[in-house]
Amino acid sequence: MLQFNLIKKKYFDATILSVDALTINNGIVLLQGENGSGKTTLLKMIAGLIPFEGDIIVKNNFSLKKQRTAYLRCINYAETEPLYPGFLTAQELIKFFCNAKKGSVAETETLLQHLHIYDMYKKPVSIYSSGMIKKLSIALAFVGEPKWILLDEPLITTDKNAIDVICNLIKERNAKAATSFLITSHQNFNGAQLSFTNKLLAHDHTITTMHEDNA
Repeated sequence: MLQFNLIKKKYFDATILSVDALTINNGIVLLQGENGSGKTTLLKMIAGLIPFEGDIIVKNNFSLKKQRTAYLRCINYAETEPLYPGFLTAQELIKFFCNAKKGSVAETETLLQHLHIYDMYKKPVSIYSSGMIKKLSIALAFVGEPKWILLDEPLITTDKNAIDVICNLIKERNAKAATSFLITSHQNFNGAQLSFTNKLLAHDHTITTMHEDNA
């Protein structure tokens, strides 16, 4: 699970996100909200990419502020619009990520095959389309054995076939490895694609559990 304790993120004097206490149980969790509601800010905070007041605990054990290294081993993150050095190839990025996350290069290569971008494996990412970059970022988010994978708008710039593949990868990883997912999306997931164990709403600078009649 993810536990949030007295979380507050400010830019200058403006409070962008404030969560006094919240627990997100393991599973496949959807986070919805309008642009500017704090979804991406929350994911970046969980991923340890931006500073904030308060603390986040994963597995009821590791604190981001007190056991940062152990905490970050449990978290993988794919951004909405990922940016990689254009001169690097997917092969080089995967080798780097697998070294850092103790993941399998072969398994990640298989993900690229499922996502139909393996033919670009040894080519610099500067020539990738936005959709291909998005698929690569999702494959990298699956590297290693994270307890949580954070996917920020995983469906944008992807075609229908890719959406089906991504949803199947999420369901399979959750079922086989008990990996939990926190997913933001403006697009609708139907029941045949993913079944969410919980739905959250980003609104008025905070995060709350979404009631079914508002889902």
